[in-house]
Amino acid sequence: MTELTIAQEATADEELAWEERYAGPSRDICRRALLDLARTDPRIMCVDSDVGGLENLFADLPEQYVNVGIAEANLMGMAAGMAAAGLVPFVHTLSGFAATRACEQVKVDVAGNNLPVRIVVSHGGLSAGHYGPTHHAADDLGIMRLMPNLTVLVPADAVEAEQALLASAGHPGPVFLRLGRSRTPLVHRQPCDFRIGRALTLADGDDVTLVATGPYPVLMALRAAEALAAEGISARVLNMHTIKPLDEEAVLRAAAETRGIVTVEDHLVVGGLGGAVCEVVAARGGCPVRRIGVPDRFTDRVGGELDLLEHAGVTPERIADEARLLAGTAS
Repeated sequence: MTELTIAQEATADEELAWEERYAGPSRDICRRALLDLARTDPRIMCVDSDVGGLENLFADLPEQYVNVGIAEANLMGMAAGMAAAGLVPFVHTLSGFAATRACEQVKVDVAGNNLPVRIVVSHGGLSAGHYGPTHHAADDLGIMRLMPNLTVLVPADAVEAEQALLASAGHPGPVFLRLGRSRTPLVHRQPCDFRIGRALTLADGDDVTLVATGPYPVLMALRAAEALAAEGISARVLNMHTIKPLDEEAVLRAAAETRGIVTVEDHLVVGGLGGAVCEVVAARGGCPVRRIGVPDRFTDRVGGELDLLEHAGVTPERIADEARLLAGTAS
């Protein structure tokens, strides 16, 4: 699949400066923001599970950096102890390891005690698809969404990732911040109004609503909305960067004002964004919901994230097709 891009208004110089500021994967942007925070607040701790790159980055702040090695259960337990002692730990690991290998420690030590541990994960969803099924994390949001007290964030690009990390620093209770692996196209060409628990409306519309979370799903939803607009179908696009607490008001408004909702995610069709949206709509009554995500089975395939998403049926074309059905214009 070709790389997804979106067009937005910006001068050449402004676009270049913005691209340079947010060049690189979201995880690198978050690390830079964390270092800036740590320089101003000695309570902030970078707790590493030997993911690479962090030790050199924090070389001049040795008292605020700890590498526990490849021991994710210990990672969560140590971070919980730090938080209980008044520190603000940001732990770093891969999403699949945090959600499954260290699941019990997240549940008991972190979420169970409502401690301000910030779990910053990379390789979320299918973004580590080149490593094969053992590193797929298409169930991470469903697992973390079930943890009481835990806030779950999925930024759409490096701009949101930076703002999400900064917002999490002062947020009460534990936070799960899910990032991908590689650099993805920017959704935002200027600062956005990122607020935890508040969806961002990227396009207005009153025929159907596309609710997406994560970099490629949001880009796909925007591309689908453009295709639908050319056919006279008005699609609202909601960037649901917070899975928990979900912006129920935005979902219910979409259910009342449009003919249906299509959810899009780099996650299993059960347990993640689609499940969360269905829970809200079903509880209050409302419109039909169609879920687009990874089928409820193990993906026994190796490939890039976009290739795996296409194989799973997560594409702009599929989104548009489902929206046409809801709008009543499908042939």
